[in-house]
Amino acid sequence: MSNQSKKTIPVHPLYEGTFSVGLDKQFNRIDRDDPPNKGALKLSINPFLIKDGDRNILFDVGLGEFGVDTSTDLIKANLADHGVEDFDVTDIFASHLHWDHIGGLAGQKSGYWELTFPDATLWVSENEWKKLLGILEKQDEDKVDFLSFVESKAKIEFLGDEEEPIPHVRTKKIGGHTEYSQVLFYENGDQKFLMAGDVIGTRGGINRSFAAKYDFDGKQSMKVRNELKKKAFEDDYGILTYHETHHPVFKLIDTDDHKSYTIKNLV
Repeated sequence: MSNQSKKTIPVHPLYEGTFSVGLDKQFNRIDRDDPPNKGALKLSINPFLIKDGDRNILFDVGLGEFGVDTSTDLIKANLADHGVEDFDVTDIFASHLHWDHIGGLAGQKSGYWELTFPDATLWVSENEWKKLLGILEKQDEDKVDFLSFVESKAKIEFLGDEEEPIPHVRTKKIGGHTEYSQVLFYENGDQKFLMAGDVIGTRGGINRSFAAKYDFDGKQSMKVRNELKKKAFEDDYGILTYHETHHPVFKLIDTDDHKSYTIKNLV
């Protein structure tokens, strides 16, 4: 085991709250320790800021205005707590293109769409972006307007199945949760982290084997989840869990033949 947990790590979760999400897919805010509504899932939202020299990198960007009484003001306030303003964000990586992961890209505080991070490069899967554009007519009007605005105004760079587009960050298509879900890696010396979106969305996914009905391909998610857990343990990666409520950054420090892991919180 490295001394990573004793060091100041460059990763900062930007907690946006905890939500009860039912079949209507509405994100309704609840208290952090409350149970979800009957028949609903409990999901917290944690975009991740990575401070890497002169780069301020985001792994996913939160709900934006796609929750009940939510906005982009919160991610801006959370970034300000770490000394980062909206124009300081240089790069945004999307694990996948569900609205709770990309909604923070733009907001309508002034009555019209504005980019939340005007100077940032948005790195997304080319195939997933094209697929999402292709089903625009099936989305509601606000989502159509949002995506059309982002496509026309943001600086978008497309990613293939496996890329290393900037120093210390690489991406790899894993599928599972969506057809083109990506795992995002930050690797800078002994500071190593991975974020797999909803494939490993909470710490509860660490010591359970399951195929989720809400995934595009539950069996693929289960397969790659096991592979990533094994890699995180053997190669000393911190795991970033986007939907975890209390401790979204942790490491796996012991194992019983890769069937059960001991978790150590980093944040």
